[in-house]
Amino acid sequence: MIAPGTGVREVGADEAEHNDQIVFRRTAAGKRPVSYVRCLRGLSSGIEYPADRPMNLDPADGRPVQMVLDLERLKREQPDLAWYRPQRRDLWRFGALLALDIDDPQDREHIVTLGEGHTPLREYPHHPLARKLGLRLQVKDEGKAEPGYGANPTQSFKDRGMAMAVSMARRFGLRKLVVPTQGNAGDSLLEYALAAGLQVAVIMPDDTPMPIQGRIAALSLRNPRVSLELVAGTIREAGALMRETFLPQGYFNVATFQEPGWRIEGKKTLGLELAEPPPGATQWRLPDAIVYPTGGGTGVLGMWKAFAELQELGLIGSQRPRMICVQAAATKPIVDAWENGATDVTPAAGGKTLCVGLNVPGGVGHFRVLEILRASGGCAVAVTEDQIAQALSAAWRDTHWWIGPEGAACLAALEPLAQAGAIRPGERVVAVNTGSLEKYLPELRHLL
Repeated sequence: MIAPGTGVREVGADEAEHNDQIVFRRTAAGKRPVSYVRCLRGLSSGIEYPADRPMNLDPADGRPVQMVLDLERLKREQPDLAWYRPQRRDLWRFGALLALDIDDPQDREHIVTLGEGHTPLREYPHHPLARKLGLRLQVKDEGKAEPGYGANPTQSFKDRGMAMAVSMARRFGLRKLVVPTQGNAGDSLLEYALAAGLQVAVIMPDDTPMPIQGRIAALSLRNPRVSLELVAGTIREAGALMRETFLPQGYFNVATFQEPGWRIEGKKTLGLELAEPPPGATQWRLPDAIVYPTGGGTGVLGMWKAFAELQELGLIGSQRPRMICVQAAATKPIVDAWENGATDVTPAAGGKTLCVGLNVPGGVGHFRVLEILRASGGCAVAVTEDQIAQALSAAWRDTHWWIGPEGAACLAALEPLAQAGAIRPGERVVAVNTGSLEKYLPELRHLL
């Protein structure tokens, strides 16, 4: 069949090659390349694949792939930042530096945008550690909307990745998407897939916060295009059910790192926003350190990719922020691997934590997260449940910002990071709040 507006034939389950590592779907002959994307490249193997077909993991080694942009062509065809649209209040402000360019008529017909990205970078000068060390502490707030900025529609940074993933799915004529999730990615995929008219399956742990679980459950009861499955355990068990039940039905896997770099491409806009000039300025600059709550790790790879592309475009130099990954002590595979000097994680048992988004026992892209930590001079650190709860309460009393538990984990990590010398007096440090506290109520109301 022909997906409306795409000219791309959807391939049924009987024609698609399925296994735990890869799904290929054929696209119509003669389809033009995807914007300035030159190819897909295996993150570990370095093997390049055509950009005109959607795939999952690298068939050479079962690891992720990402998009490679033809930046020389971009510089030649759109010199002097002609691709940059700072007047837009969403992530599509970066134009042709993304996999799809909203100013390109052929790309625009596939893009699903709900105002995502361009979130506020809040100054936090009265934080105790900022005062003590003279830090310029900023919080990149991906949660509750702020007047004058864009707004992630599900109040989560997941909207950046899912806006791109669903738009790319439309670009390739895919009609059925599935995601195993700790919660927010499922909420986000549902929002964008329904806006795009696609069929969607969400598989999540049965202890997912009720505001997220309840919303998806209600939509699944009212809309035949939505399937919700609950599992005992974590995202690992959700992934097993996806492979057993939904991939054989022809659903396309958009789990963390399992799609062909689409979510990395969306998440890289977080790094682009951290680097872009403030109003009235022209100089692109990076912070000294980025403190990031890390579950799957797509955001770390996305930001690192953004910085590399900005350097290739001549907008920044070779200096990079120290990338610091924060995990909950209950589930800390990246921290364990970091402390042991390992090149990849050993999957952990899922724990119990306020930071449900960090309850990821292991990830197929964690090897690359560890490489980035080492390349940046960064580190990985774990914080306890008490530390997270105390930081969340203190931030609420101090600011009345809707800092979620994952963002609170980053604030809790600041003191031990300072003691270890990982953040230093006078630096510009950005802590990322990945979602709104509203999504975790009523379980965390007692902390306010």
